[in-house]
Amino acid sequence: RDGNFTDFDGLEPTITWENSAVVNDVDVRYGIDLSAKTTNIASLPRRIWGRATRVFADRFALSTRLEMDVQAMDRIDFEIDGQDEETDLSLRVIGSANANVLSSPSMPKGGGRSARVSWLEFTKGFDNDGNRVTINPRYNVDYGYGDVVLTYDADDTIVKVTASKDDQIVTISQKINEENMVSPTLSRDGSLSLSWDRKLGEDNSVRTTLNPNRSIEVEWKDAAWTANVAFPMDADDLSGATVHIKRDVKF
Repeated sequence: RDGNFTDFDGLEPTITWENSAVVNDVDVRYGIDLSAKTTNIASLPRRIWGRATRVFADRFALSTRLEMDVQAMDRIDFEIDGQDEETDLSLRVIGSANANVLSSPSMPKGGGRSARVSWLEFTKGFDNDGNRVTINPRYNVDYGYGDVVLTYDADDTIVKVTASKDDQIVTISQKINEENMVSPTLSRDGSLSLSWDRKLGEDNSVRTTLNPNRSIEVEWKDAAWTANVAFPMDADDLSGATVHIKRDVKF
């Protein structure tokens, strides 16, 4: 389980099954998440999803993903991704739709099929003397909040600026060698953090983030395992430490 727990009763393991096929030039992937703990057959399925992807004219790619919580089947979440490889432009739309296709007599016509967008973003890439520059405007419809992410990738150095009307954040990632990278981050309010990424082997890495006067966070990824540990920076009290452990199991 990806969460906090004090004993094994807090664990909620999930089994994921997925498959893929190609149908009329459409790449189709689908799967289901099953609870490995419950003994109630009705509660066994947790989530079902499917994604269809097609490339048009060897240039345009369109992908749509639908997902439903089996225990709450009144809503379908959708994600639409589009990409134009030639112009280096992509977009993403995230939202949800009412899954009640049959309206009740008291419901207005079409009221059972309403859909709404909750997230919208575009990404445009440029080449600058061999270095890659991207501009990524994003907008959260639910909160009425938008920002822009600018990235400059010059091989061993990556500069990322996230700017909104309320805050500006700059991260400079410097590759030291093939195994190590350091990334200081500075915010408009003066807060500073420092991350250290270290590769321990194939599919095995550790990221340590120091947030001065706040916390130390460690993320360890080892193939299907992911462990997150966060320590508050209070030498007299470690009761606020949290541990998250997750493992992906696919058949």
